Amino acid sequence: MATIHIFSSSAPRLLFPSSKNSQPLSHSNKRSKLLLLCLSSRNGIECPVPQEQQPINEYQSLSTSFPFSWAAGDVVEFGSRLFVVGFSFALFVGLPVAWFGTVGAQSEPAKRIVCAASSGVLAVTFAVVRMYLGWAYVGNRLLSATVEYEETGWYDGQIWVKTAEILARDRLLGSFSVKPVLGRLKITLVGLVACLVAWAFIFINIDDSYLTSRETGVRAIPGAYNDESARSFEPDAFCGEPDLQ
Repeated sequence: MATIHIFSSSAPRLLFPSSKNSQPLSHSNKRSKLLLLCLSSRNGIECPVPQEQQPINEYQSLSTSFPFSWAAGDVVEFGSRLFVVGFSFALFVGLPVAWFGTVGAQSEPAKRIVCAASSGVLAVTFAVVRMYLGWAYVGNRLLSATVEYEETGWYDGQIWVKTAEILARDRLLGSFSVKPVLGRLKITLVGLVACLVAWAFIFINIDDSYLTSRETGVRAIPGAYNDESARSFEPDAFCGEPDLQ
């Protein structure tokens, strides 16, 4: 197996150890060592791009910021955090708005609960979309052979072509660390969209069943005008007209 070197100002570092000198690493150990070596060598390579605009520094900042760090963590922890966010939004925002912000909520409680649950799923969807856009931006800058940066402001934008060493380092980091996160976020978005479609289907069915039950029964709404109730209270007004039955 060939040995790949990442050069810095001090001494060369081995990206993957040679099979003659050490034992083969597992996939997780290779990924961890790759990340540590890439981050440890970033300061030894000359680069005109400001520190905060370098793709590898943007990756490090994104992976530790809220809420983008959720996507790079454990799968169970990532899912539980999204569930807590969606449940909290549905309980404290969606349900009060659906219950007290509409007329006749007491007569249709199932529809209000569905609306509240849908609002929670929608809030989580927006959060995941924001995470995906952030990770996709950093991933594109890592995998690209050029880096767009600003020296002092938007009016003096520059483009810097990466050296072979920096390009190899950034692409390895993007392939092994960013792409798995993007794949997880894509799967999450597909699941959230499926949940929204399911809630919409349930909402439509509840609405149809409610209208059907109202049409088959008495079409009077409590507190509203109805010919049948008016006939019972004012029979003289309907004198000579045939009975509705």
